[in-house]
Amino acid sequence: MIRIDVRRKAFGETAVLKDVRFEMRPGEAVAILGPSGVGKSTLLRVIAGIDHDFEGQIVRPQDVAMVFQEPVLLPWRRVLENLTIVHPELGRDAAMAALRRVGIADKADLFPGQLSLGQQRRLALARAFAGRPSLLVMDEPYVSLDPQTSEEMLELTEALIAETRPAIILVTHSEAEAKRLADRTLRLVGQPATIIDSGSGQPLAGREG
Repeated sequence: MIRIDVRRKAFGETAVLKDVRFEMRPGEAVAILGPSGVGKSTLLRVIAGIDHDFEGQIVRPQDVAMVFQEPVLLPWRRVLENLTIVHPELGRDAAMAALRRVGIADKADLFPGQLSLGQQRRLALARAFAGRPSLLVMDEPYVSLDPQTSEEMLELTEALIAETRPAIILVTHSEAEAKRLADRTLRLVGQPATIIDSGSGQPLAGREG
């Protein structure tokens, strides 16, 4: 069971999140929607364990991977090295297989700056899925992509999810992405923001966890 209980998250005196509570089953996919600036990325950093400065408790697996809005690649490392530096347990054959799975094995010796944005995002997906995480946190992974590339990335993500079956928390502005990838949808609303059930419109605090 994954349990999210963020009673309060603030930057200085400004509260950003309050009483954000929900639970997830292993392998479940949850999408979180909300307006820009409401605190979605902040919530994901707390859930992923990047930000520890909050009041509350997160119960999650140890093996968590995150896909950020930007690919967050090391520009001075080649494509293959960007994968193996995160997953040193992978031998060259396994790392090349991971790149082949996302369609960029032929780019293994290039640097990130020599890739298109779509190819960089493919590398970010390969890096996230290579460790077969129990929880995958995705922060608007298809933002700024043209419709065709976005569709290709969605299809690739669906295939990788089917193979590895992680629990997924996806932040997105797209209702279509949420319906396609998630088992249920939650919304982050208000100031400070809290979570409501997308179907009922009711706060989840007090009903779960």
